[in-house]
Amino acid sequence: MEAFKVSSEAFEGGWSIPPKYTCDGENIIPPLQISGVPANAKSLVLVMEDPDASMGNFVHWLKWNIPVSTTEIMEGMEPLGVSGKGSRGTLTYVGPCPPDREHRYFFKIYALDSELDLPEGSNKLEVERFMKGHILASTELMGRYNRPI
Repeated sequence: MEAFKVSSEAFEGGWSIPPKYTCDGENIIPPLQISGVPANAKSLVLVMEDPDASMGNFVHWLKWNIPVSTTEIMEGMEPLGVSGKGSRGTLTYVGPCPPDREHRYFFKIYALDSELDLPEGSNKLEVERFMKGHILASTELMGRYNRPI
C-alpha cells in the first residue's frame, strides 16, 4: 500500500511557495496531489495554516467532507466538500501574505473514517472536535514564503 501523501507540482516540501499562490501574485490555490488514501477512509479534511503568525496559528483554508476519490486539487480550483471559515472570516483560500518575515505554511490532509456533520462556515476548532477519534491517517506539505522587500 502506498503511503498517504500530499504533494504539489508547484513547490517541493520545505521550499518556497511561488508568489503566484500568494497575496503578491494571483492569490490562487496551488495544485495539490493526494495519494495513498487509506482504503477504509470515508472523507478527507484539508487545513492550510500558518503557525508563525504573530497572533497565533492563522488558518488560511479549511475544507472537509472532500471525497476520498480526490487525487488532485487543480490549480485555482476549490475541491468538492464543505468550506470552513478561516482566520480572515472567509470561506475560500487565502494565500500566504506574511507581514514581517518568512513564515511556514502547512497543507494538512486528514483521512477520516466518517464524514463530518458540520455546517458550512464552521471553524477549525469545531472541525477538530468532530474529527477526534475519526482520524485514520494524516499527511502534510510545508512550504515557506517571505514577501519581497
